[in-house]
Amino acid sequence: MSLVEEIQATHNELIAWRHEIHAKPELGFEEHSTAEFVAEKLKSFGIEVTREIGKTGLVGVLREGNETRSIGLRADMDALPIQEQNTFAHRSTHSGCMHACGHDGHTVMLLAAARHLSETRNFRGQVNFIFQPAEEGIGGARAMIEDGLFEKFPCDSLYAMHNGPGLAVGKFLTSPGIRTAAGAFFDIQITGKGGHGAHPDKTIDPVIIAAELITALQTIVSRSVNPSETAVLSVTQMHAGDAYNVIPGSATLSGTVRTLSLKLLSKIEKRIDSLMQGITQAYGGEARLDFRIIFHPVINDVATTKLAAEVCEVLVGSENVIREAPASTGSEDFSFMSEQVPGCYVILGNGSESEPLHNHHYDFNDDALVYGASFFTRIVERKLRDE
Repeated sequence: MSLVEEIQATHNELIAWRHEIHAKPELGFEEHSTAEFVAEKLKSFGIEVTREIGKTGLVGVLREGNETRSIGLRADMDALPIQEQNTFAHRSTHSGCMHACGHDGHTVMLLAAARHLSETRNFRGQVNFIFQPAEEGIGGARAMIEDGLFEKFPCDSLYAMHNGPGLAVGKFLTSPGIRTAAGAFFDIQITGKGGHGAHPDKTIDPVIIAAELITALQTIVSRSVNPSETAVLSVTQMHAGDAYNVIPGSATLSGTVRTLSLKLLSKIEKRIDSLMQGITQAYGGEARLDFRIIFHPVINDVATTKLAAEVCEVLVGSENVIREAPASTGSEDFSFMSEQVPGCYVILGNGSESEPLHNHHYDFNDDALVYGASFFTRIVERKLRDE
């Protein structure tokens, strides 16, 4: 194993940074305290900082020599609207908000690499440390791109990392091709006719329509999608009524769809609309679909990913690097960045006993910090080495 010794020596400090960020989570485009923490650290390392790229996003720039070569390293900063159920000392102090996806760890790993690279400067060219807001389906990557991210901070290649619960600490997954799914959010607004709960015959019950529709939507993947293709449709919310004896006049269903292609995503959108209209009209109601594509698939560039795998093998040995794996049905808005610049999205082991992402008992594994920080450091030194 060949992790960066100087980063390993600061492990306790990195843990303290991570716990501080974890205790003060902030939702997308509200990461003011987190962005300030990151900016102050970067400035203390002697790194040039530009704020408000994508509202609360920021970019740190480190240059060495006159070469025009450049590399981008990206970490996400936002938390989720979840009430944390952990009881450890660094649990969230913000009610209804927690770091349930490990973005606190991602941020610290990139900060650790930034500090080491600023001290050693074992590269020639420019490193862009990209700290992105609002990854959790709110449009942070697009906001940074629209603010001129790659015009102001050109990158020849781009790397991002996400922790992987279930994968042992010290293991990496770097596979070319499609890595994460395209993703959409949808809302179905059902309008019926409200009335007394004792006289349902005088109403058009939107709750019944919603219940029928929830069941029908589950047939899309099993009956309308080729079995060889990957798709997930989940209804995650239902809202209707607020009294025991009143049939409401409306109901709302919300959920998400994930596929490995935008073409299939569009096909499922049309099928949702068809089922919605048919079922709603059969009961005498009306409905409206709002279907929003939030993520494109992350597609790892072959050459960029090959280099990442080679760096990982140097760090932890080839037996701990997975070079081929099925794509995940999770989604990532790093996809919009990697459409602009050849990119690689790396998965870092968070431990075989880790709680799943977006769970109220999840916590980033502090043992993984030195692995991620070492990767970010070595990929820069390898990509921008003095040839």
